[in-house]
Amino acid sequence: MQDLVNGRCGWCGTDELYVKYHDQEWGKLVTDDKKLFEFLVLESAQAGLSWITILRKREGYRKAFCDFEVERVARMTDEDVERLMLFEGIVKNRLKIKSTITNARLFIDIQKEFGSFYDYTLSFFPNKKPIDNIVRSLGEIPASSPESDAMSKDMKKRGFKFFGTTICYAHLQAAGFINDHLADCICRRDK
Repeated sequence: MQDLVNGRCGWCGTDELYVKYHDQEWGKLVTDDKKLFEFLVLESAQAGLSWITILRKREGYRKAFCDFEVERVARMTDEDVERLMLFEGIVKNRLKIKSTITNARLFIDIQKEFGSFYDYTLSFFPNKKPIDNIVRSLGEIPASSPESDAMSKDMKKRGFKFFGTTICYAHLQAAGFINDHLADCICRRDK
């Protein structure tokens, strides 16, 4: 994989959907809890799969999981799980579907405890501020960090599923808590 493709981080290649995600979302700080829940659902679904697979199913996940309205997802039942096992627009993995519902309930608990999931996330960062890494090659980007290790460990302790440190790190990158755009990426110049 090339470090840069068309001036962008090489991981997004030339796929139109991937390029749009890279340019408009990845690495941009998300402060809205609804969007953070969406990223949490999508990143958890991605475990063991490629991110482009999940991106292509994003609209299916939106339909399946109540437009990512966490309170509605938290109220889903075993009947909903059975219905979603037949739904074509998502990865039909019973454990992942059930974990999305469990994770929604735990997400709400965190909102009550910390005021927002955003504030909870920042609690794992030095000075409660996002990190802006300056990396020159894709090989320099780690798979985890002390922040993702601590957040993942805490989330596991609370009962979250499919949210190990690597998935947590990907979530933190996607939601802009860790900016790993390459130093020469066009997204750096657009700041």
